[in-house]
Amino acid sequence: MTDLRQRPSDDRQATPLPADLDARGLVRWSWRQLTSMRTALVLLLLLALAAIPGSVVPQENIDSLAVSQWRDDHPRLAPIWDRLDLFSVYGSVWFSAIYILLMISLVGCIIPRLFVYGRALRARPPRAPRHLSRLPESTSYVTDEDPEDVLRRATDVVRGRRFRVDRAEGSDAVAAERGHLREAGNLVFHLAVTIVLVGVAVGSLFGYKGGVIMYNGDEFGFSNNLTQYDDFAPGSLFDPAVMEPFSFSITDFDVEWITEGQRAGMAREFVAHLDYTTEPGAEAQEYDLKVNHPLAIGGTDVFLVGHGYAPVVTIRDGDGNVVQSGPSVFLPTNAQTFESFGVIKAPDAQPEQIGLEGTFYPTFAMGRDAAGELTMPASIWGDALDPLVSLQVYTGDVGLDDGSGSSVYVLDKTRATQVLKANGQPFRMDLRPGDTVTLPDGLGSVTFDGLQRWNKIQISRSPGKMVALVGVVLALAGLLGSLFVRPRRVWVRARRREDGSTLVEVARLDRSNGAVPGESTELDEIVAALRGPDKAETADKAERPEEETS
Repeated sequence: MTDLRQRPSDDRQATPLPADLDARGLVRWSWRQLTSMRTALVLLLLLALAAIPGSVVPQENIDSLAVSQWRDDHPRLAPIWDRLDLFSVYGSVWFSAIYILLMISLVGCIIPRLFVYGRALRARPPRAPRHLSRLPESTSYVTDEDPEDVLRRATDVVRGRRFRVDRAEGSDAVAAERGHLREAGNLVFHLAVTIVLVGVAVGSLFGYKGGVIMYNGDEFGFSNNLTQYDDFAPGSLFDPAVMEPFSFSITDFDVEWITEGQRAGMAREFVAHLDYTTEPGAEAQEYDLKVNHPLAIGGTDVFLVGHGYAPVVTIRDGDGNVVQSGPSVFLPTNAQTFESFGVIKAPDAQPEQIGLEGTFYPTFAMGRDAAGELTMPASIWGDALDPLVSLQVYTGDVGLDDGSGSSVYVLDKTRATQVLKANGQPFRMDLRPGDTVTLPDGLGSVTFDGLQRWNKIQISRSPGKMVALVGVVLALAGLLGSLFVRPRRVWVRARRREDGSTLVEVARLDRSNGAVPGESTELDEIVAALRGPDKAETADKAERPEEETS
């Protein structure tokens, strides 16, 4: 065994490790690692993995109610999730770091490859190998023509097939090459990914997205300013001056219900009829707002994203004063039957604050088990054919006294007490429109006055969406080019033999590995064009010896 300490020195210089580099060398080494294709692929995978929590965990700027409910259901995990920014994944520091590093890596990969591609475009096709018969697709034939005539015709034939042709001075062969668009497709695809990332980043930085719940026939409507939104998520560089001064109101709302099949009772289509103006004093216009058919006003899009029921409930306290009256949004818990959950708060009630929590059933029915016994109440239809609201009552602090923000869809029961019957069971009210129930212990009364329909409207401005769209189109074009363009080379050699005849050798090399050797017709077509139609039909097989054909 050779002693490592006496091993002969190698003239090749070893690749320096980061520990052996000075500051400048370390920066160059780090840049090479960051801009390598391997790093770009790893970062792309990390970005996909980092987006998973944003799809699984409810996001604050998308569904604040779901976040509130998640916090209530997981009180121990919620603080950890907050520290990890899992309720706001796409605005977190760690997601932004991966995003920025991926953009830098892609740009660092693309720029050097552009120079390499530019040199390849200017380069001449490679000269013919010495032994063309050793290539996977090759053939030969013998003719009486002069070699120069054959090579001139070969130049015209392959050039007519859109090959780049070159013949070195004094050479006995013509070299041709085509298919550079394949690498161009790869470059366009990677460039397009960068463009998409830039477009998304521009939209996230300068755009905004907000939501508002509106009641049908609301006389005040909506005006596009910050005070009108129920929730608003601006970009970090958002300027309120870019908000278009439009306004709109919902004049009517139509729902088409499915009446047959397993999905009977579910909404097939719903339409909100809008009256809108693009600016103060402008003429009012009408628009039928549907799902996936937004209203575009300038650079802002108005979407219809949901709808539901809002029971109109009046609460009177123990002194007989009306302390709460009007519609309250109940959020659907069943997309088919529109069974909905909601809360109603009366913080001004005397002698104690009142909070109501319960379920709304558009078409109420008592469920039955297999034995025919009554079970849990349920809604059997999405339309409000027999509406009923079932509410439980809480008194005490309903979560509005400490000054902290609280969701209108969640009742804080940590400092509230549930109202009970004399037998110790929870007091529950089952109300149909027009019903009034008196609360025990002189707390007051609750009246179910009727129903209103609500619509969830999303308003968003994404200034980078056209940039992202251009990037997606370019990515598709680049992908098609990289998949279907096949780079290949063709060589034609003609030389005089001792008996005075001319041996013509033709070879083809498919560099994309997209064709099985021997199955391509391109080589046969080139040979047929070289020999001419008459000669191609009368050619004797003896002119193509087996040892010269592969």
